Amino acid sequence: MFNRDRWNEIIQVLTANWFRTVLTAFGVFWGIFILIILLAAGKGLENGIRADFGNIATNTMFMWTQNVTKAYKGLPKDRNFNFKVDDVDAIKRSVPGLRYISPRNQSGGFQGAGNVIRGMKSGSFQIYGDYPEIIRQQPMDITSGRFINYSDIREKRKVAVIGTDVRKSLYDFGETVLGSYIKINGVNFMIIGTYHKSNTDGNADAQKDIYTPFTTFSQVFNRADNVGWMAITAVDGTPITGIKEAIFSVLKERHSIHPEDIRAIGHFDLFEQFSRVVRLFGALEFIAYFVGVLVLLSGIIGVSNIMLIVVKERTKEIGIRRALGEGPWSIKKQILMESIFLTIISGMAGIVFGALLIYGINYILEMNGPVDMFVNPNVNLGVVVVALIILIVSGLLAGFIPANSAIRVRPIEALRTE
Repeated sequence: MFNRDRWNEIIQVLTANWFRTVLTAFGVFWGIFILIILLAAGKGLENGIRADFGNIATNTMFMWTQNVTKAYKGLPKDRNFNFKVDDVDAIKRSVPGLRYISPRNQSGGFQGAGNVIRGMKSGSFQIYGDYPEIIRQQPMDITSGRFINYSDIREKRKVAVIGTDVRKSLYDFGETVLGSYIKINGVNFMIIGTYHKSNTDGNADAQKDIYTPFTTFSQVFNRADNVGWMAITAVDGTPITGIKEAIFSVLKERHSIHPEDIRAIGHFDLFEQFSRVVRLFGALEFIAYFVGVLVLLSGIIGVSNIMLIVVKERTKEIGIRRALGEGPWSIKKQILMESIFLTIISGMAGIVFGALLIYGINYILEMNGPVDMFVNPNVNLGVVVVALIILIVSGLLAGFIPANSAIRVRPIEALRTE
């Protein structure tokens, strides 16, 4: 391994026909390069999709009521029903593995023109009645003041937390917001906080929501004990997908809904959607490895073929070395080292050029701002280590057949070769 003469011989053999060597090395270079780029591109897409989810609690389900589609216990089909506040406690008692259950009510938006007024300014915004847990399920950055708490819930305080776009619409620049009042459908609410959502998921109105205590909302806007919809989050390690049927069963029993009525309760399973994305990127990573390894394999076959040609060209030399007493293993080791050296050098060049290209792409993305669904393409150190192992194994495989061919050369026949 540390024999200087052996390395001189390797360099001499590979540079004797440098154009052929470069073409041979390009196959390995291209295989590793393609593998690195495909993995980085897949990672960039994955980072982009994960950024869309942001810090949202992905183990969450959103649930609402729909028309009943089956008659049951003397009650007709096509009837409406509402979730009740007591349903929350019933679900907590009956279904283990839940972390947060947030009953929610809402009003306003584009259907509530001018529903919020401050002085001479007005606007149409979504108004939510929520519990404090919602900020853990749909995270937001509190830019000033605070979010609603349980004291607000118990005392039914007329307080509100507004988004940055609401602030821009109703307040002048530099104007004090905290402690001021706005009118929501004619009722005064004091502003106790402002927020900004960094993860908008393409929703241009994400900063235009107004949050109020659930109990206050229900009392002021005459919702009684009705619940518009719920956000339910399971504990880590317990997929909400696996326990949502138990939740549906509790609600169907409480509201006299046929157990087989699958349309009465609408829901959106965020965990299920997130799991599909994770599986998709697992498949993309497999495809990247599959394609990259196949391209690399074609390069390795090229190396093996060239090494066979090199052995054929050196038949007389090998015969002389055998006649002078050099052992088969020494000759075999020489061929294997030449193959491994060529493979590793060309493969490392592929890794370096791939890394430079990825660096360039990231630099362009940073200079021009983020691109939707493509963020920070990269390849971790583990992939580089795997690539190096692949190169070493590939070099051994590429040189194995030529090396065996070399030691099978009989000295007397090799000496006759011209």
